[in-house]
This record gives sequence, C-alpha cells and structure tokens, in this order.
Amino acid sequence: MTPAICIKNLNKVYDSGFQALRNINLDIKSGEIIALLGPNGAGKTTLISTICGIAMPTSGQILVDGLDIQKDYRLTRAKIGLVPQELTTDAFETVWNTVSFSRGLFGKAPKPALIEQVLKDLSLWDKKDNMIMTLSGGMKRRVLIAKALSHEPEILFLDEPTAGVDVELRKDMWAVINTLREAGVTIILTTHYIEEAEGIADRIGIINKGEIILIEDKDTLMRKLGKKSVILQLREKLSTIPHSLTAYDLHLSDDGYELTYTFDTQGERLGVTALMDELKSINISFKDIDTKKSSLEEIFVQLVEESQQ
Repeated sequence: MTPAICIKNLNKVYDSGFQALRNINLDIKSGEIIALLGPNGAGKTTLISTICGIAMPTSGQILVDGLDIQKDYRLTRAKIGLVPQELTTDAFETVWNTVSFSRGLFGKAPKPALIEQVLKDLSLWDKKDNMIMTLSGGMKRRVLIAKALSHEPEILFLDEPTAGVDVELRKDMWAVINTLREAGVTIILTTHYIEEAEGIADRIGIINKGEIILIEDKDTLMRKLGKKSVILQLREKLSTIPHSLTAYDLHLSDDGYELTYTFDTQGERLGVTALMDELKSINISFKDIDTKKSSLEEIFVQLVEESQQ
C-alpha cells in the first residue's frame, strides 16, 4: 500500500548555513495519526513547511500519495490541509466567506452544507457572519482549522493547534480529529501538550536538532522505554535502606515511611517478587502498595537528553 507521505533523505539548509533538517527518512501510513514531539527549534515546523511546499528542500524527496511534491505541486497540495501556528486570517472578511474562499482556492466547487457542518463542529456557526477581526484568539484558531478542512483534505497537518487556546476548543478539536480518523484522514500533529499525543496518536516521532531520533508505535514505545515503580507504604520508619537491599533500585522517602522500587517494564519482573521475599526475611512490613508507570513526557525528556549528549 502506498504511504500517504514518503520522505527520503530530506535535508534543509538555510542560506545562513543553518541546517534545520538532517537526513529525514519517514513513511506515514494512510489513515494514521502521528505526533511529532520536540523542543523549540527542533525542526518540527520546518519539516511540515517542507512537506506542504512552503519551504523548498535542499536535497531529498517527498512523495504525497506517490506523487512528488515538486513535480506535482498542485495535485499534492490539494490533498493536504494545514493548520499553521500563526493566526494569519483575513481581518476584514467574515468567517463564512473566509472558509468558503479557502475551499475555492483548491478548485473545489461550492459546498455550503459542508462548510456549515465544519463551522458547527468547531462551534463557529453563530459567528459565521462576524468579521475575523472581531473574534478572540481562540475563535481565530478555530477558523484556521475550518479553512484547513474546507477542501476535504486526505492529509491534515496540525502545527501546535491548541497552543494558547481554551479547554473547550481543545475538546472540540479532538472530537473533530476523531471524526476525521474514522473517515480515514491521515493526521500529523505537533504539540507541546504531551498528554494529547499520548491520548490520540498511533505513533510518536521525536525530533531534535533537525533529526528524527525515534519513530515508534505509541504502545510499543511505552513498553520498551517506560519504567514502572512499586511504592510501598511502610508500617515502621526506616532510617536507611538496609545493605541487603542494595541490589535493587530503591529510593527511601525523606520521612522514612515510603520505599519505591523502580524497574524496566521490559526487564525481569521477578525482581518484585524477590524484593517482597527479601523484605519479609528482614522483618520489614508494609501497609499499602501502589504502582506507577512512567509517562510519555518522561520518556520524551529522557530521549532528548540522550540525543544531546
């Protein structure tokens, strides 16, 4: 099956000599949601801009549905919807006209019923006759999303779509994304809200200094790189960790009443059983036990730190 997007040996070097993208190779499957995570300046927006034809690659090739973005620009761009970070809209135009005009730019025939549904999905219907300049920042962000959806794209890019917007919009937008997923639209998003990526993405890509340092199925990533902690609430205070327990990765709380054992989720889980037996043999008892898994945010920070070493 032809990937929705196929990127081969992509590099982007600006006139100043700064290399924003380094040898990017990435296939994005049709119908999947992929989240691109990375610190500011990592190359996320440059990558999106290059795929969408806004920035020209220095070398390499990008195919959209098997078509080269440079040789078949009009065809490939018509398949893509883009929600940029910047709030760039027509200040003196109405919401309805702005979204309808955006559809026309891609050569699509008018489809008022579609525009109406998009505006309703994004809670913009009651603002359809308002000029853009009268809208709040959150409302303007909704208009950008509506414009990106107006021509019924097969691929949707969301570049920090919920940055600085209210919780209500975020909920509306994720509801729309779930609807698009069900319709088979391929979605690529960048976000600083890692919990959103963890909740909605099929795959996670981590980019730093212009390089993709990891691309992995979300669940596999959590299993492979996640750690798990067992937290024991002790019945009696410990002043120090007993010498017989030094083989385990243990942390004693400042008050001496909580002992935390951290282990690799891919590693040997029998260590938990052995620890329990060891605690029993030296007469350390506990009144409660809890477990905690590392979050995607912790994994992200770990990987970025490792890539900078």
